[in-house]
Amino acid sequence: MKIEYIRLKNFRAFKDVEIRDIPKMCIFVGANGTGKSTLFSMFAFLKDALTENVHVALTKLGGSRGFQEVRSRNTAGPIEIELKFRESERSPLVTYFLAINEEGGYPVVEREVLKYRRGSKGNPWHFLDFSKGEGEAVTNEPDKVQDEKDLNREPQILKSSDTLAVKGLAQFKKFPAAMALGELISNWHISDFHIQRARPEQEAGYAEHLSKEGENLSLVTEYLYKRHEDIFNKIIEKLKKRVPGIAKVDVKTTEEGRVLLRFQDGAFEDPFLARHVSDGTIKMFAYLTLLHDPKPHPLLCVEEPENQLYPKLLMELAEEFREYAQRGGQVFISTHSPDFLNAAELNEVFWLVKECGYTTVRRASEDEQIKGYMKDGDKMGYLWKQGFLKGADPL
Repeated sequence: MKIEYIRLKNFRAFKDVEIRDIPKMCIFVGANGTGKSTLFSMFAFLKDALTENVHVALTKLGGSRGFQEVRSRNTAGPIEIELKFRESERSPLVTYFLAINEEGGYPVVEREVLKYRRGSKGNPWHFLDFSKGEGEAVTNEPDKVQDEKDLNREPQILKSSDTLAVKGLAQFKKFPAAMALGELISNWHISDFHIQRARPEQEAGYAEHLSKEGENLSLVTEYLYKRHEDIFNKIIEKLKKRVPGIAKVDVKTTEEGRVLLRFQDGAFEDPFLARHVSDGTIKMFAYLTLLHDPKPHPLLCVEEPENQLYPKLLMELAEEFREYAQRGGQVFISTHSPDFLNAAELNEVFWLVKECGYTTVRRASEDEQIKGYMKDGDKMGYLWKQGFLKGADPL
């Protein structure tokens, strides 16, 4: 999947913002408080709304005030989110639009639309159109319909007006368009890795993908070691080059059914348990594990990957994020590191600026001065430090 367009209206710091022609790898910079985390929280919000409901998602994001806290201050009207994406390069452009409002103190889905554009001309076909729990959904396979009049629209009533139609209909094969979107959103990965959560041993179990906070790192390590030995060995070779002394990583299951993650320092006979190695070692190993996932997530969001890592390692890490995107998983990254940004390509960089209390988004490739310097061989991180990303600095 590749998201090509995002529009946010009345969503926290974003009063009305569009981001167009989004590349496979996006890097966002900006001063604290400009909205980098808010942009990523939009993806988490949609995922929570899909797995739970809109009320729960608003509460997670805005606390007890929910809708009122998430809606941009001093604004009226609904919160609006619009995404345009393709499942593959040859797939039709899909638009998902969601408007959330409040009635009687409770959130409602004021409008939810899923539409496909067939070719470059003509109006998109609506495959799902709901308002406040009622609407219609198409039961045909989208790719097998050649004329809009052949679409089979079926009326539906949802259990609640704060439930996404995509959530309810995605459970049934008869609604393939909703099922495809639900599958994509449910597989987004918004990383909030906590080193201390990854250190303790885990109960024996099974995990193919690193979790949001990384507490299942030992289980994923065990999975890769047993099922994807070539990928596991590649991860270890890269780790050995970046962390001095590391000779081996393995897992051991105790008699009590606990899975231990162990790191072998070549200078010592006995391995160290994960709880005794450095923060940087744990984080680098976790990122390598995440970025060499045999089945990349369709969307990966990571905030400030530079924390706890040596600056000289960041350019290689940035390249691995790019490789992950090229394998099929679009990547959104926020950073405060010029060293990480030095690995960025011109079209990958966006910066956020606070103006009159709300956030705007600017793109490096649309700035002629930055474009000229990059063409002459300068690097984006140096340009940022020199103040060429106007408004991206706190002072």
